[in-house]
Amino acid sequence: RGATAAPNARAAQAVAFAYGALGKPYVWGATGPDSFDCSGLTQAAWRAAGVSLPRTTYSQINAGNRVSRSELAPGDLVFFYSGISHVGMYIGGGQMIHAPRPGAPVRVAPISEMPFAGATRVA
Repeated sequence: RGATAAPNARAAQAVAFAYGALGKPYVWGATGPDSFDCSGLTQAAWRAAGVSLPRTTYSQINAGNRVSRSELAPGDLVFFYSGISHVGMYIGGGQMIHAPRPGAPVRVAPISEMPFAGATRVA
């Protein structure tokens, strides 16, 4: 795991949940605990930290305070594509944990691999 510390205990809990989901399958519409889609993973991770998020990617981007790419901290939600169609959880060092697509399990990936659309700090 990266050396970047989460900004608070809730973010640390959400990040720990996301690490625990690594390798689980992507299933569209799934919110865990055995499979996830992208927003299902971020919703479940923050639920584990006691924070309620909306279900969809395009509503999650409005669920916290917007932060710039240069201000990202572990636990922040990172959003991709112009239609805000994908979300991951930032874990530091330019990396995120996300549920990519059917056939691709939850994994760590660089946030630079997709077009960055914005970020939100939930708690």
